[in-house]
Amino acid sequence: MEKEMNNQDWTRVAEIEISYHPKVKPSQRPVIRTSGEIYRILYQLWNKNLLELQEEFKVLLLNRRNKILGVFNASAGGIAGTVADPKLILAAALRAGASLLVLAHNHPSGEARPSRADEILTEKIKTAASFLDMTVLDHVIVTTEGYFSFADAGLL
Repeated sequence: MEKEMNNQDWTRVAEIEISYHPKVKPSQRPVIRTSGEIYRILYQLWNKNLLELQEEFKVLLLNRRNKILGVFNASAGGIAGTVADPKLILAAALRAGASLLVLAHNHPSGEARPSRADEILTEKIKTAASFLDMTVLDHVIVTTEGYFSFADAGLL
């Protein structure tokens, strides 16, 4: 027999709040049109002291007009990798009201080519985002000497 719910049980659940606090006016937000522009923006955002030391995963969150709403620092790992959680990435995108995503991470080794794990993660996030009517525009691998664009290489 199920225990009858006490009238006060509803007070024991967590309250969920969704918020987004932009600091830049819509007219002042950068617009992304090319992978080169993506790389330049990401390179400015990256901590140069960590670029060749620690792998990090970031996501640019954009509106339908390709204007950047914000950047989400999804994860930081070690020299050889980091774990980016698609649930957290999509939760941040929903919170910001993003329609478009640009995935990005660095390779401390300086090798810009994607690994098979990079390709699998990109496809996983792309598929999950599509269920939320979001589009992954690109996945850019950042190094100190350049970048690799999944979109430019036809991998999206």
